[in-house]
Amino acid sequence: MSKPPLSVLHRRRFRRFRFLLSTVILVGLLWAGGFVWYVGIIPTNVEEPDRKTDAIVVLTGGSERLSEGRRLLTRRLAEKLFISGVYRGVEVDELLSAGQADPRLLSCCVVLGHVAENTRGNAIETAVWVYEEGYKSLRIVTANYHMPRSLLEFRSLMPDVDIIAHPVFPDTVKVDSWWRWPGSASLIASEYNKFLFASLRNYVLQLLPGGNSASLHRSTPAPQEQDYSASN
Repeated sequence: MSKPPLSVLHRRRFRRFRFLLSTVILVGLLWAGGFVWYVGIIPTNVEEPDRKTDAIVVLTGGSERLSEGRRLLTRRLAEKLFISGVYRGVEVDELLSAGQADPRLLSCCVVLGHVAENTRGNAIETAVWVYEEGYKSLRIVTANYHMPRSLLEFRSLMPDVDIIAHPVFPDTVKVDSWWRWPGSASLIASEYNKFLFASLRNYVLQLLPGGNSASLHRSTPAPQEQDYSASN
């Protein structure tokens, strides 16, 4: 069988290249549109700042989060403060010694989780603890740019728990003018990509037997009693 003329092969290659280029451009436009949407849902304020919940949950990753969690506990806005993802204790020492908090309150009411290594782990670790305690409401304290993904993960595992977002606002992350700050733009873009991946993963998990809650038993070993500790 004779080969097609070179002109035909060139046209075929050009059509393939044009299709590939169009696909890349379309995906890029969709990503960019989604990124703008994601920036728009990053919280700019704290809603219901005075509402009491059963627990306050701080996701480790910045001193602002821990300081805010301590302040909320001192205001008696919850019975317990759960710090998820503790693995070295340096930030916890900073929390316990900061400000004018009553040390007796911190000693009795701060619980540390030592299992989580990422946001999904935070959600799993917290869900196990929340259901063990029988709590029905909680307030999540984390950075504003991290809040959309945190809410996605927490609400997927605890759909029957009332969850209040309590963002903190790091000075180093310029959400309002991200396009002027390459570091902020890169960080938010990374969070957006992780948000997309988490959304896809949770959608797939919902299609599996047991739904997303099955990850409490399969994705990560259930935290044991020794994985939680009082602050003292």
